[in-house]
Amino acid sequence: MNYEIIVVGAGHAGCEASLAAAKKNHKTLLITGNLKNVASMPCNPSIGGSAKGIVVREIDALGGQMGKVADKTHIQIKMLNSSKGPAVRSLRAQGDKITYPKEMLKLLQNQENLDLMESIVEDLIVENNEIRGVILKDNKKIYSKAVILTTGTYLKSDILVGSTRTRKGPNNEEPSMYLSDNLRKLGFEIIRLKTGTPPRLDRHTIDYSKTRREDGDKTYWTFSFDDKPIYDIEKQEPCYLVYTNENTHKIIRDNLEKSSMYGGYVEGVGPRYCPSIEDKVVRFSDKNRHQLFLEPESLYYDDIYLQGFSTSMPHDVQEQMVHSIEGLENVKILKYAYAIEYDAINPLQMKASLESKIINNLYTAGQINGTSGYEEAAAQGLIAGINAALKLENKEPLILGRNEAYIGVLIDDLVTKGTLEPYRLLTSRAEFRLLLRHDNADLRLREYGYNVGLINQKQYDRLIYKREKIKELTEFLKNNKITPTKQINEFLTSINSSIIKDGIFLYDLLKRPEIHMEHIKRLINIDYDKEILEQVEINIKYEGYINKTIREAEKMIKLENKKIPQDLDYNQIQNLASEAREKLIKVKPTSIGQASRISGVNPSDISILMIYLKKRGI
Repeated sequence: MNYEIIVVGAGHAGCEASLAAAKKNHKTLLITGNLKNVASMPCNPSIGGSAKGIVVREIDALGGQMGKVADKTHIQIKMLNSSKGPAVRSLRAQGDKITYPKEMLKLLQNQENLDLMESIVEDLIVENNEIRGVILKDNKKIYSKAVILTTGTYLKSDILVGSTRTRKGPNNEEPSMYLSDNLRKLGFEIIRLKTGTPPRLDRHTIDYSKTRREDGDKTYWTFSFDDKPIYDIEKQEPCYLVYTNENTHKIIRDNLEKSSMYGGYVEGVGPRYCPSIEDKVVRFSDKNRHQLFLEPESLYYDDIYLQGFSTSMPHDVQEQMVHSIEGLENVKILKYAYAIEYDAINPLQMKASLESKIINNLYTAGQINGTSGYEEAAAQGLIAGINAALKLENKEPLILGRNEAYIGVLIDDLVTKGTLEPYRLLTSRAEFRLLLRHDNADLRLREYGYNVGLINQKQYDRLIYKREKIKELTEFLKNNKITPTKQINEFLTSINSSIIKDGIFLYDLLKRPEIHMEHIKRLINIDYDKEILEQVEINIKYEGYINKTIREAEKMIKLENKKIPQDLDYNQIQNLASEAREKLIKVKPTSIGQASRISGVNPSDISILMIYLKKRGI
């Protein structure tokens, strides 16, 4: 059997990778252990969240599918940080764990150029440091020109509960037993990571009178730039807020040695930004309570996800812990929490295109690269799928800058800084986050999607139309004034804005913090879509900050344009600090900009490097 591209694993990364490759007219094979677990959500039943929601918008802008499937299948949606500035606003949806995977599987089954296979890949076919295909568990060989590994948490995975270790993957599936060992033989540095999941509770046994209800927004939202909302805004499923208490914390402290982590049974490194509840109690001992959310997993069964209560305690201790929480005193636990350990690779071994530095035409995406989260995985899968296809077409890879996308920040962090713990994307990781907003992901990235062939002409024409309307409205506001009248000044006074004594351009009036586009519409007749009005208002109100951020980004771009030869011998550069030399040899940065972001490489090292390159006319 021969294919152009083989994708290993059908989680969120694998789905995006295989769909992108197949849409680009490459004969693609997606191999997974169980097609029933395509795009499964073994942990949190949500799509989006802080920073992550913007990533989903970016995936959609580039031509990926996560946002579209989430829009079809969510049971609640809301905009986070809506009262804050536009740089930190982000959508979060409660997904349905039954319908989301079904919708994604349907897309895969109906995609031209894409075949699906149930099997487990245990080794790679490599000749002269170039990928030639994969070897299945039954020793069957399948040949291809490129391979994308998106194995999630299935590499030699162990389920941990207390002192018990069971060699299983999520959902008690069979793990891949030998692939990570064979990657190590090929020269990859393998790391061991850990993550976990909370217990699931029977919704009918919760005392909701002791909880705080959290409803979805009363505004319609979509992740996708192409689709209209199809849900009933009045029929969204509620979530509920509860808290741990001192009794919960005492139970945890009294049983710490029974936890897999604190009992010494864990080898892997856990996620810093999504710690277990026992880790929270130890690390934040000054807190007398921790916030938890009760989140429905699906409309089709009764499991409630106890968000924020990940643990690896034995089952009897979990019973005590859960029942100590107000509102959950008599709750029935349907599924106990567990931790999971798995193998991953050090992402410093990957290029910014997500191609391996060790094996040509081998790409990796998702948790195998050390990340956590469905959104981070899907974003990497999309980029890996695009770049594997582009390489077969003898075209340059798509590499997004840190000033262009959260996806660019994510991948640059991985391949430049590496990670020894599950990486989670945060708004604080993006130095240009005012440019990387929820509202403008299509303006930033849709042209890239069009150029690589994942965005069609109709979608691209909508982008051109949107740009034209934004420009048109901006020019209108710059060139049209309102003059002081009694009626206008009375209106301004009513919204606590200063009256005007002379004519004022609408553009300048909108810069006032208390004035919004809805107020402008009451002063003068303008008829534009909501997204055009929103975009223009943000651009005008934050013009100074945006321009300052653009100037800072331009400085970074100049450093990115100073390229470093990949065959540069850093041992020949005198006066480099030993740590800097070691890191530069390991990462092999492609530019001065990337070199400057490597941990352990100081400004003095960068100066020495630049002088060395300049002297040699590079």
